[in-house]
Amino acid sequence: MADDDDLKARLLAVRKPPPAFEEVRVAEHVELTSRMLRVTLEGDVLRRIEIDQPAMSVRFVVPWPGDELELPEWNGNEFLLADGSRPALRTFTPLRHDAASGRLDLEIVRHEGGAVSNWAETAARGSAAALSGPGVGYEFPADASRLLVFGDETALPAVGQLIDMAPADLVLDIHAEVIRADARLDLGARLIDSVTWYETPSGATPGGRLADRMGELDELPGDTHVWAAGEASSVQRIRNHLFKSLGVERSRGTVRGYWKPARH
Repeated sequence: MADDDDLKARLLAVRKPPPAFEEVRVAEHVELTSRMLRVTLEGDVLRRIEIDQPAMSVRFVVPWPGDELELPEWNGNEFLLADGSRPALRTFTPLRHDAASGRLDLEIVRHEGGAVSNWAETAARGSAAALSGPGVGYEFPADASRLLVFGDETALPAVGQLIDMAPADLVLDIHAEVIRADARLDLGARLIDSVTWYETPSGATPGGRLADRMGELDELPGDTHVWAAGEASSVQRIRNHLFKSLGVERSRGTVRGYWKPARH
């Protein structure tokens, strides 16, 4: 047991801590669709960070209902509050960052029971929250002529960024899944080469239709790369088909589980 404890301590010691949380305030609050809210944040930390890739990430903390904002601290493995409990923390794609004004946008899927979603529904100008980051984003591969993109509702902000920042000669084949038709977002100003929308059947796992579509592929041309993100079990199906069934090199696919139902 002592050896196991020592090994755990050594592993925690070498893990690079993420950036500390810093306070931000709500500047604007906009309803984009029946399923998506946009919250514009402002704060000094937003003047210092750099957002230079699509699909980067920031950790975002809001106060639990009835509580004041408390900045969580890194314990070597995770961020915790002073009493050892977990904060209301989720990860989002930072959008439309403006370092000069110290602002950026987060787009938050609306759903009952979500800690951050519930906060966002009533967040007013000046409401306090906290942000840590950013985390690494996506680097467009130099050897790709086509990018196959799969994203559920939580990934739509990142998908829009991929579209906006993609090289002009990169063909984009977008597959996006939403709960219902009125949850579709404007994915950007660029003319998309191909976009297919899917709706999640009632009671089904979000992203399941994207996984089904991936499973229909018998091969992936050598000049095609894949980016996929969304509900963890659905993107795991995409990951398994891409890397195991098709035998595609790991360097040609970026597959990220953005959320699990218990924590959404």
